[in-house]
Amino acid sequence: QVQVVESGGGLVQPGGSLRVSCVASGRFVVDINIMGWHRQAPGKQRELVASITRSGRITYANSVEGRFTISRDNAKNTVYLQMNSLKPEDTAVYYCNVQRFPGTSGYWGQGTQVTVSS
Repeated sequence: QVQVVESGGGLVQPGGSLRVSCVASGRFVVDINIMGWHRQAPGKQRELVASITRSGRITYANSVEGRFTISRDNAKNTVYLQMNSLKPEDTAVYYCNVQRFPGTSGYWGQGTQVTVSS
């Protein structure tokens, strides 16, 4: 199987920056194709924030385009999400998801809290 562990969340003021990281490990880690970040705010559904394939194809949610940057290090099985110009509405639990095959549920981390507040 695959284990997924996020880190780097915290409290930041509006307009600030934060970077979250996610490391995947386990038996099938070499097969991972898509790595992505999702978030869930209180009372809302979980939504895709950004994803990146092994070959580097990237997708962003409209709400974060131009402010967030996703990147990955395939050698380290790690994906990063650099978040700039943070807004209070970015407050959520951020979850890392990795997929071996597109369209499958993949593997989820436990989530890391990001709070944007003055």
